[in-house]
Formats: sequence, C-alpha cells, structure tokens
Amino acid sequence: MTRLLIRPAAAADMEEAYVWYENRRTGLGEEFLAAVDSLLGEIRAHPTAYQVIHREARRALLRRFPYAIFYRVYAENVVVLACMHGRRDPKRWMNRT
Repeated sequence: MTRLLIRPAAAADMEEAYVWYENRRTGLGEEFLAAVDSLLGEIRAHPTAYQVIHREARRALLRRFPYAIFYRVYAENVVVLACMHGRRDPKRWMNRT
C-alpha cells in the first residue's frame, strides 16, 4: 500500500487554511479539513491519476474549496508538498519541489 507523507510546510498550509475558514464561520474549517482528507484518500488510492504540472509534481484540486494539493509520487510513497489557494503565486509551492 502507498504511504502518504505530508511535509511540514504542507501541514502548515492546511493549518493556515483551516484557521482562516474557521474564523469565517465555525465549522467551515472542519469542512475544509474533511475535503482535504477525502482528496488525500483519493490521491493515496490513485496517485498517478492527477496531471504532472512541474518537475514530476502533480496537482489535485479540491472540489468545494479553491485549493490544490501538490504532491510527488515515488516508488512506495506519495509526498505532499503543498496545499495552496488557487490564486497564490505558484513559485511558492514550486520552490518545494
């Protein structure tokens, strides 16, 4: 089974987004994390299903929130590099590849 490894910077991205949504409406941050968790499950089950967009990094889009998860696939691991808002400067996550 593929192991999912979340880099500390990606975990910080998720925490930052959680706090932002939770401050907008109680419970919305939890909904964001549930959406992230669901997408991470899809990525883990089908890691090559998403398009390569930069240096072997792939992008998977969340359905409800304007965020994407960027990750790389290795032999037995999927490494999550970032979880970024769609309007953020792409150089921010590209530096993590």
